[in-house]
Amino acid sequence: MTNSTQQTDWKELFPLLEQQSPTIANSLQVISLPANTVAFHQGDNCDNYLLVLDGSIKVLARSESGREIVLYRVKRGGSCVLTTSCLLGHSRYPAEGITETPVRALAIPAKAFHHGLTESESFRTFIFNTYGQRLTEVISLVESISFEHINRRLARYLLSQPDQKILHVTHQIIATELGSAREVISRQLKHFEQNGWIEQQRGEIKLLKPDALNQLADASD
Repeated sequence: MTNSTQQTDWKELFPLLEQQSPTIANSLQVISLPANTVAFHQGDNCDNYLLVLDGSIKVLARSESGREIVLYRVKRGGSCVLTTSCLLGHSRYPAEGITETPVRALAIPAKAFHHGLTESESFRTFIFNTYGQRLTEVISLVESISFEHINRRLARYLLSQPDQKILHVTHQIIATELGSAREVISRQLKHFEQNGWIEQQRGEIKLLKPDALNQLADASD
């Protein structure tokens, strides 16, 4: 990470930070990370509380077997629930964060973060409100993986992409996004193709019948 000396827009995104705690105000730093950089490794100590100003950080968990799942993304105006959890619990990161784009973030050192929690009620409220919102998203992901059929989740994923005509994505990437195995995704995509909903080529998926996928995505058990 490198410190940025440029004037930033963090006051527009987080206008109360300057007023909430003198310790926080005096310790704020803007850091910059290039795309495809590890922001934090699984097992690292948590040294800073980060608020993203621009860009996107993908947070993923990895099992001992090497299987991965994307837990969530932290984008402009957001913070990382695992970072908050690690700071509050004085624990190490249980997952990994990777920048998907160039990222600028506001960094609050761990020591200043804990001082801020002690001396500022508004800072505590800000932290726990943000933490609660992110935690709700993670719980929804766990519920989706545990109780929702993979075919509906896959249909929803295909429809959620910016370009709904031709997707340039591999089966492994989809598996990581959905917390599934590549073989399972390949089998479901083959089924979609047999139904005439999609057409597949190497590293490419063409959506032929998005209405049919949408109907599946919205179906109930």
